[in-house]
Amino acid sequence: MALRIVFAGTPVFALPSLRAAAERGEVVAVYTQPDRPSGRGRQLTMTPVKVEAIARALPVYQPENFKSRQAREQLQALAPDLMIVVAYGLILPPSVLAIPKLGCWNVHASLLPRWRGAAPIQRAIEAGDSHSGVCLMQMEKGLDTGPVLLSLETPISAQDTGGSLHDRLALLGAEVLGDGLKLLRAGMRPMARPQPAEGVTYARKLDKAEAQLDWAQPAEVLARRVRAFHPWPICEAMVAGERLRIHAAQALPLEHGHTPGAVLMAGKTGLDIACGRGALRLLQVQRDGGRPIAIADYFNARPTPRPS
Repeated sequence: MALRIVFAGTPVFALPSLRAAAERGEVVAVYTQPDRPSGRGRQLTMTPVKVEAIARALPVYQPENFKSRQAREQLQALAPDLMIVVAYGLILPPSVLAIPKLGCWNVHASLLPRWRGAAPIQRAIEAGDSHSGVCLMQMEKGLDTGPVLLSLETPISAQDTGGSLHDRLALLGAEVLGDGLKLLRAGMRPMARPQPAEGVTYARKLDKAEAQLDWAQPAEVLARRVRAFHPWPICEAMVAGERLRIHAAQALPLEHGHTPGAVLMAGKTGLDIACGRGALRLLQVQRDGGRPIAIADYFNARPTPRPS
């Protein structure tokens, strides 16, 4: 059976899902956030989803929200069977959720009910989770509270960053969405499983202030944060009197007895900083106005800090 699909999404994460939804020509319209000023020139920039939609010759709608009657009537006029929402950035009121015949599906980047909310990918790494995944969820009024239709899981490795896990989950999201659409086209609706009440956690939005490293914390906590906050907002810290952005680091289980923030070792293999527990070895850093460089190149450009 053919479907009339409205797709709503904004960032790069949504692109694989848009492609999966549109592969059979069933997407009748795309909703995305309005163009926003971006870059040093503050020029209006189209969202990645808008760029993809235009390339596919799909109609694009960009309401600020759905509070106006006109915006809701515009959606209703499209007569959608299904609305697919992937990182759209707008909360849909019940009046909008009720418009599509089959309701609204959401591709969410966590294994619900863990990490509901805005930044599930980064929070999973920051918390030291061993696994993440994606859920295809039937949307309802609450924030990521709807029943789960399908899910896929992936391990989080010790090398995963916010960026690498983001890219993997984006592809898994398209896969789980494709599985759900195949069932619908075959005349079957995926079984809706209510989320358990136990294990609910919330992934609050990333704040740039969180990227300031506190050397009094354990090294393993800081190492996870460095990975989680890459490629944005990138962790920062004062190191030997200089502010550095830290792109890669490794926790070392050292017993050192030094004040947090002290330099324990400085060499081309790494720059070891004392933490509240253990040490953090800096492997790739960025100076103000510079580019990310390996620690060996950092030492080539400045005197090697002496251990404290």
